[in-house]
Amino acid sequence: MPPKPPYRGVAAAATAAVLLAACSSGSDSGSAGSSGGTAKVAAVIKGLDNPFFQSMEQGIKDQGTAAGITPTVQAANSITDTTGQADRLTALAGQDFTCYIVNPISGTNLVQGIAQLAAQKKTIVNIDSPVDAGAAKAASATPATYIGTNNEAAGEKAGQHMTTLVPGNAKVAAIGGIAGDVTSGARVDGFTKATSGKLQLVQTVAANWERQEALTQATNIMQAHPDLAGFFVANDDMGLGVAQAVANAGRTGKIHIISVDGNKDALTAVKSGGLDATVAQYPYAIGLMGMEACQAAAAGKTLPADVEAPVELVTKDNADKALASTPKPFGTYDDPFKALIGG
Repeated sequence: MPPKPPYRGVAAAATAAVLLAACSSGSDSGSAGSSGGTAKVAAVIKGLDNPFFQSMEQGIKDQGTAAGITPTVQAANSITDTTGQADRLTALAGQDFTCYIVNPISGTNLVQGIAQLAAQKKTIVNIDSPVDAGAAKAASATPATYIGTNNEAAGEKAGQHMTTLVPGNAKVAAIGGIAGDVTSGARVDGFTKATSGKLQLVQTVAANWERQEALTQATNIMQAHPDLAGFFVANDDMGLGVAQAVANAGRTGKIHIISVDGNKDALTAVKSGGLDATVAQYPYAIGLMGMEACQAAAAGKTLPADVEAPVELVTKDNADKALASTPKPFGTYDDPFKALIGG
């Protein structure tokens, strides 16, 4: 979910011939495997109590089924279980998997385990939340590829749409997640960039990714700014809290709300008019491409260092299409791994 880091492919010593126990060495720098291999994949992701990561797991497993591979997927107990997630990766690192998909809770909590994998010449595929580039470099553990959403671009897309919904110079507010969170900050920054000079951003607050807190914050903002025209909200769960606050104030349809993520409840709310739009990202596609990256590495292909996952603006006009397709994107998107695996 955070912005894309400037990763580059891991060095040959950390990536050559890693996806078969019996494969040969000698691939070029940046190559992530040896030709003709079959991946044996383990994935460590965030908590499966969240539908976002359930969808990510589904993408990993569905692509595994299509490829005749059964990946092992383990998850943290919760979004704050940094130590437990790290322990899971360490345990898996001691097994004979050849490609590891990692979705870290923080930028650094999996670095020690990733360094252990790099020392064993295993392929590391980083999805969704980036490993801290500096910490990874210091540990000689830079992943072979990163696949994730450009969150600033997602915020920009929301801001551009907001300018079509409200009058010029109208007052809007932004509700972010946890103060200092990279994902939240990037989304709000993107929204601010897109609306600068066009709308008045009168207040930005943090609601800790919590629906009830967002409801409370939105209520307070509406009281402080009775002429408010719109809310940008950094995720759908908070967006639904804001929608409830707006409904409680009797202002549904008068105060416009755009959030980010594209979960099913939000898509339904867009269809019914509770939300004006959501910028949908697709954890299913992120997980699927992570699995494809392992397949490509097994075939001796050089992995692209940085792959942007698809996002789509969902409004009432296309909400039915988005709902019918979920958890998959309803439009086309670039997937460089398909060409690498001959898909």
